[in-house]
Amino acid sequence: MFSTLNWYNPWLFGMGFVALLLSLVWFSPKKLLTPAGIFHAWLLGTIVWGTLGWQGFVVVVFYFIVGSALTRVKMAQKEALGIAEERSGARGPGNVWGSALIATICALATLGVNPSLHGLLFLGYVASFSTKLSDTTATEIGKAYGKRTYLITTLQPVPRGTEGAVSLEGTLAGILASAAIALLGWIVGLISPIGVLWCILAAFVATTIESAIGATLESKLDWLTHDLVNIINTLIGAVVAMGLMQFFQG
Repeated sequence: MFSTLNWYNPWLFGMGFVALLLSLVWFSPKKLLTPAGIFHAWLLGTIVWGTLGWQGFVVVVFYFIVGSALTRVKMAQKEALGIAEERSGARGPGNVWGSALIATICALATLGVNPSLHGLLFLGYVASFSTKLSDTTATEIGKAYGKRTYLITTLQPVPRGTEGAVSLEGTLAGILASAAIALLGWIVGLISPIGVLWCILAAFVATTIESAIGATLESKLDWLTHDLVNIINTLIGAVVAMGLMQFFQG
């Protein structure tokens, strides 16, 4: 995809470089990933580097760092209220793939399609992470700073941390987060300036639908796990962004 030196193999380099970075995570005093999560993150990182190079890798690392930091905002308060992420925010395999499966599929798809479709898949890749970071940010900022939270389906006031609850503070923070990672995708050359707009719009649509699913179905269907809802959320974000690109740009 991107120009490389003759001796450079992105897959072998990715395997080693991602392993090196994750060794720092392993020895970090704050556990960001479980042991199994580290292996799955290594697999994810290797795939991303092998398919999209450092440009795609920067995007997923940005998501991981910002998302992990947001999870720990006012952690003691969230734990006291019983609304904190499990394992004090350490990501396991389910969290890794719930957040990144759709992006990984977009990345792998670039290996087997006509290069003319790469721009569409790059957009889907960035939009899926834009959507997930928007969701994570809205949730964590809403839990920490939301003054009033409302159930999205009825607009009735509900406690912080309720599935399907939204707040003004969380919603605005989520929009800013989706814009930040979309802008990063543009800066590294994966998407165009108009693609940034598609990512922001898609993230807003997807996270709104995800909140509605949380309010209506997630607690009623045993098979509809939180990780599966995240996959659905990121799928909607990627599809909406790619659909907007196709509709407006042909």
